[in-house]
Amino acid sequence: MTGATGPKRPVVAALYREALPPRLAEVEELAEVRLTKADGLAEAMDGADVLYQWHSFSPALRENWGAASSLQWIHVTAAGVSQLMFDELVASDVTYTNSRGVLSTAIAEFALGFVLDMAKDSQGSFRLQQEQRWQHRTTRKIQGQRALVVGTGSIGREIARLFRAVGMEVSGAGRTARPGDADFGQIHSSRELAGIVGDYDYLVLAAPLTADTKGLVGADVLAAMKPSARLINVGRGELVDTPALTEALTSGSIAGAALDVVHPEPLPAGHPLWGLENVIITPHMSGDTEGYLDDLGKLFVDNLKRYCNGEPLGNVVDKALGFVSTPEPSLTF
Repeated sequence: MTGATGPKRPVVAALYREALPPRLAEVEELAEVRLTKADGLAEAMDGADVLYQWHSFSPALRENWGAASSLQWIHVTAAGVSQLMFDELVASDVTYTNSRGVLSTAIAEFALGFVLDMAKDSQGSFRLQQEQRWQHRTTRKIQGQRALVVGTGSIGREIARLFRAVGMEVSGAGRTARPGDADFGQIHSSRELAGIVGDYDYLVLAAPLTADTKGLVGADVLAAMKPSARLINVGRGELVDTPALTEALTSGSIAGAALDVVHPEPLPAGHPLWGLENVIITPHMSGDTEGYLDDLGKLFVDNLKRYCNGEPLGNVVDKALGFVSTPEPSLTF
């Protein structure tokens, strides 16, 4: 095998749960690889330079942080990493990268599918079909409808582009307000949601979960939405106050919701949201398209090549913020 350039091949501890990471042979061309499950992570990290967290939501790193004394870089195969952060990691000098961008287009397509599903009442058509009833009715246009996308990272931007392509008017909401954005036009401050959501037909959540965004959509925001408006969540379940959302949907304060993520997750059997006809629930699958695991593997290989060549890594997470705050350098897959 040909090794990476440089004085030594890096040692990569690769954490997995069941299936091995894809493109493993390419990783082994560049580095010494120590495959491990959670119970062997401490031993695998001893002297390792890199942790490849293929088992993306494992708590094993936090539990074995004392064995990570030589780590320089951690890569996780997820975009949202807030639940993986802990004080010792944030305070460390370890570079942390995520898989931002790999799933963005798929999630945006899912969000657009939710819009079409609700506007064209696909759920109602299916129920009538099951009853073998031929019942003509009208549906809503999406052209000219207004959407506010909360979260202006790669997922939010892909959502904005797709929505604009079908004739919707799109604005954004993020940490800071600013005009003249290429994808959103106007970006509002997410702290002001209650004051602006009344102007929109769809409120779309695609933000990472941070201390600032947890519970962002509460009773005040829901009460300020138009009765004909709909909520779409493809971000994180904890962005929304679930009891307040349940009340708004039950009372008709808002017209409907499409939820790929919920809190708690999975949604318990018997929860009121399951039985509401104005709610669509999917099991946190919006980014999981055919071949997506290979795409995640390719991103790590590309970043590992950068690491071996002494180049800046892509998708570096600002650990204090909990997300990638700048888009450069970019990674393609």
